[in-house]
Amino acid sequence: MNLNELPFQIGLTLIEGIGDVNAKSLLAYCGSASQVFKQKKGQLEKIPGIGSIWAQSIINSKDVLKKAEEEIKFIEKYKITPLFFTDENYPTRLKYCSDSPVLMYYKGNANLNQEKIIGVVGTRKPSDYGKEKTKEFVSELKGTGAIIISGLAYGVDVLAHKTALENELDTVGVVAHGLDRIYPQLHDNIAKRMMGQGGILTDFMSGTNPDAVNFPKRNRIVAGLCDALVVIESKRGGGSLITATIANSYNKDVFAFPGRAGEVLAEGCNGLIKQNRAVLIENAADLLYAMQWQEIESKAKASKQIPLLLNLSDEEKMVIDLFSKKNSLHVDEICHTTEFTISKTSALLLQLEFSNLIKSRPGKMYELA
Repeated sequence: MNLNELPFQIGLTLIEGIGDVNAKSLLAYCGSASQVFKQKKGQLEKIPGIGSIWAQSIINSKDVLKKAEEEIKFIEKYKITPLFFTDENYPTRLKYCSDSPVLMYYKGNANLNQEKIIGVVGTRKPSDYGKEKTKEFVSELKGTGAIIISGLAYGVDVLAHKTALENELDTVGVVAHGLDRIYPQLHDNIAKRMMGQGGILTDFMSGTNPDAVNFPKRNRIVAGLCDALVVIESKRGGGSLITATIANSYNKDVFAFPGRAGEVLAEGCNGLIKQNRAVLIENAADLLYAMQWQEIESKAKASKQIPLLLNLSDEEKMVIDLFSKKNSLHVDEICHTTEFTISKTSALLLQLEFSNLIKSRPGKMYELA
């Protein structure tokens, strides 16, 4: 985190109408947030996606830096960590989502670049079956090192968070408001526990109310931050389906628990499965198998049994070809470029590693062997 840049980074998010996509374009052309505020109108107009209207908006937005200074006082007082798009600690998974937040605010101790991150979402009014499946699923993940993320809402969300805490799993709540409050207020105590065993994350500055328009924006963070998204009970038009749709667009692996035909709370999950937008699972073991999240020891044993492949599949060649442009690649960058899901990419990388064509490095990085 660059403290000198921070006022400009926050200020960039406060310029009316710019948004996350244009903000990233400005950063790419100007080099830093502070340089954005130093550009002349003519220079800004030449940047793709900006034009004269947004250029003038930037020129007229010098006062946002005063608001940014007030926000800095708030985050310093409450020990909140700002995560800017160009920072090293910004979640790598989100860097490959075009509309991901350019700036987020985080209070917690979980590693947002943890190897396994699972999103769990569902209805706010689950049935007894939904409650049971949520508890069972999260409990079965104990000892895997996975982080459970959700939206801290009523129902499936908060139940997933509570069960994660009970089973010694880090859990992160992504909220649709500033960190000067917790919504719903009833979840304030569990949110405090999560800050010591996970965290609370948002892309909204302090003073932002939990307005309805903010929740779909919140959902894109849940979808982008996870490797796998699990839907447990949802109506046909439920908010969880928005998250699933976004996750599909990010080429994330989506899973759903099936329900009885004709039941309202089963329509969303059954629809996802029927439309091939989600994989049917009945327990955590199904997800771990689909995601290729096997134990390291079993992988090592298997590697001795698989011979070197001389003939690569088209998909394996596609992955290998990526290394002709860069010496090392992060797994999320490979997913983003190939448009393969994380489970498919992991399987291909594992096969190529067994074939002694690539080798893994710390931080989910890969390079040619």
